[in-house]
Amino acid sequence: MTNRLLVITAVISFFANDLWAESRPNVIFFAVDDLCDWVGAMGHDQAITPNMDSLARQGVLFTGAHAPGVYCAPSRSAIFTGQYASTTGCYGTEVYHYDHPELVPLQLAFQRSGYGTFGAGKLFHHREGYLDHRGWDDFFVRNETLKRKGWRIETWPMAVAERDVPFPEPFPASIYNRGKQVTGGLFLEWGAIPNEREEEMADTQRVNYACDVLKQEHQKPFFLAVGLYSPHFPNYAPQKYFDLYDADQIKAPPYKLDDLEDLPAKIRKKKENRRRQHHEKLVGMDAVEDAIHGYLACVSYADAMLGRVLKTLRSSPHADNTIVVLWSDHGYHHGEKGDWGKHTLWERTSNVPLIWSGPGIAVDASVGTTVSLIDMYPTLVDLCRLQPVQDLEGESLAKVLGDPSTAEDRDVFLPDHDPGGYAIINQDWRLIHYSDGTEEIYDVRADPHEWHNLAADQKFQAVKQRLRSRAPDSFAPPATPKNQLRLVIDGTTFRWEPKPKP
Repeated sequence: MTNRLLVITAVISFFANDLWAESRPNVIFFAVDDLCDWVGAMGHDQAITPNMDSLARQGVLFTGAHAPGVYCAPSRSAIFTGQYASTTGCYGTEVYHYDHPELVPLQLAFQRSGYGTFGAGKLFHHREGYLDHRGWDDFFVRNETLKRKGWRIETWPMAVAERDVPFPEPFPASIYNRGKQVTGGLFLEWGAIPNEREEEMADTQRVNYACDVLKQEHQKPFFLAVGLYSPHFPNYAPQKYFDLYDADQIKAPPYKLDDLEDLPAKIRKKKENRRRQHHEKLVGMDAVEDAIHGYLACVSYADAMLGRVLKTLRSSPHADNTIVVLWSDHGYHHGEKGDWGKHTLWERTSNVPLIWSGPGIAVDASVGTTVSLIDMYPTLVDLCRLQPVQDLEGESLAKVLGDPSTAEDRDVFLPDHDPGGYAIINQDWRLIHYSDGTEEIYDVRADPHEWHNLAADQKFQAVKQRLRSRAPDSFAPPATPKNQLRLVIDGTTFRWEPKPKP
């Protein structure tokens, strides 16, 4: 009798687990790097992004989505912990899982709730020691050498002896770097890779891993996160993605020659120097459009990689029960305000694509209200019925995804590199408050390019005061600087320790 009861209990448990697994959706969490709003579905008439556009038609596109950090490391720390830098102190390259091991990263929240968890590519900062190992059933790194170097998510190795991915010939390839001895960074570097070598590229290998995961049968729901490095510099992509564009028809975004003159003195000086170093040099070379061509080619390559994942999903057993989330960690300047890059509190850095599709999500809907990528964590908690996670600072978008007509605009917070600096963003205004107390404010409906700083106009003092009230009352001090830590590697495992004090 006891044995019979045990068998019955086991059978009930098996079917209960099966039903529980079936009732919760799988998730594909697809990240790209440095992609601004240059997506066809977001109204950009130059970018060729058929797969992103198709995904938007299948689900909900947020056109007013903004990054929770001003560049890669702080943005990704906020996304995966659900907390802003003003709470964690991770304003830059601080290692959040060193200072805050108590925080539950997104993948661990899934694993604790019964999900299989699979990862690949640039999800956290790409340098050695930044991958948060907790919570992954499997994380793909393309060779053992990278695992033994602190799981560095290397995409374009600079050491010639370590180049297991194709580079353009000649190298460096762009007119901006031609003739230079490039030793790292590969900033403003672009060029074509032979088409026949596409499968060797690091991002392609990561996507192929994701496709392999999708082809498998899974006994429980899965969380599959894949991060591309593209379209981050260097803008290397197979030749066929360059060929999608007519080089003579590439258009630069609109620029305003005196755009920096109404900025606070400190930021104006900084950006004037940067404009001289990069934008004016490109203009002098007549290479602005050529540089944009490289970026667009990489956007289309990233789009094709998304298409590869979506095609595999459609032919898999998981097609009807999988949520797809597409996001970029932050945007990118292409000469706007004289800048090439991110690291700013302006629209070009903050505005990013955010697309959701899948079961329970509306179809062919565009939502213009302001949201933050930090909202992804609590949204997934709701949609996937994960165990509650404490102190998440975003707002769940689950209701809006089911019924986009319920969307309401709100003020979104974006912290700067240092405590006390931030932007407050909504559909009408962008307030920028620097840590030295200086400010900018833009009427973004009337001035979408943010060309006219209204901070000195007394008419807008009440607006500034209201927006200031939306910032945190206090800012955490910076977490432990990376230069005070040492990475200890033991085979294919690693840990961070304080450096010995002199």
